[in-house]
Amino acid sequence: MTYTQSPHLASREIESFIMKAKVARLCSLNADGTIHAVPVWYSYVDGQIVIATPVTSHKARNVRRNRSVTVLIDDSETRGVWPKGVTIYGKAELDATDLTLGEFTRLCEKYIAKDRAESYARGLLGLSRWVKMVVRPERVASFDYSKDEAYKKAVGE
Repeated sequence: MTYTQSPHLASREIESFIMKAKVARLCSLNADGTIHAVPVWYSYVDGQIVIATPVTSHKARNVRRNRSVTVLIDDSETRGVWPKGVTIYGKAELDATDLTLGEFTRLCEKYIAKDRAESYARGLLGLSRWVKMVVRPERVASFDYSKDEAYKKAVGE
C-alpha cells in the first residue's frame, strides 16, 4: 500500500477557506538560494493574495530579485480539527505606489477590531514606507485531512 497525500479541497472550498483563514506563510527565494519563509497578514482580492510590506523588507527585496513565491495558508494550528490548507505557487509584484491609509486599514480590519484598525495602520505607516505586494496564482494545491479516511484510520481516529 502506498499513501501519497490527503484529498483536496473542492474549488468552491478553496476560495472560502482563503477568505476565512487569518495567517499565510510567504516563501521567497534568498540571494544565496535558501528559502525565506515568513508569516504575513493578507487579503484575498479578485483571486489574488495582497500583502502589505515595508518597501525595504527582506521579502520585498527578494521579490524584486525573483518574483516566484509560494504562499501557504492552513489551519493546522487549530486543535481538535483535521487540518486543511491551500498552497499557492505564483508570481509576486510590488505596487510602485505607496500603500494608502485606506488600503492598509481595510487589510488590518481582518485582524484587529474595526475601531482600532485605522490607528494601527497609521502607526505602522509612520514607521516606514509600505507597499502592496500582489501574488498572482499560477498553480494551486490543497489538502483536507477531514476527508482522509486512510489517514484517520492510520492514526486511530
